[in-house]
Amino acid sequence: MWHVPLIRIFLLLGLVLSCNVVPAFAAEVLHVQGGPLLQVGDRNRTYTIELACVEIVPEQESEALEWLRQRLPRRRRVNLQPIGSSNGQLLARVTPIGEEKSLSTGLIDAGLATDSCLAEPG
Repeated sequence: MWHVPLIRIFLLLGLVLSCNVVPAFAAEVLHVQGGPLLQVGDRNRTYTIELACVEIVPEQESEALEWLRQRLPRRRRVNLQPIGSSNGQLLARVTPIGEEKSLSTGLIDAGLATDSCLAEPG
């Protein structure tokens, strides 16, 4: 009685494991352009990304740029969470692969930026 359900379970498990699953590709940082702008690529396209919810403190722009360049060497893989666009640039939360904090949060925590989303409703 139990043999038929077990066989079905093993067949289903074998089918699931044998499926070719396409891995997700993260974007790669190509260049830190300055301020909150990054150039990233995903296989065959490049994008200019503006870090979301962050406004660089003008007096500390060079320190913020250095902070970003230290954390984002060329080809560093990042996850992008798009939230909109501004002036033709994609706005996104950018988190380096393997890290929990977004770059915006890191800049704010380091005192190099302010949170520009606090003033936005909802």
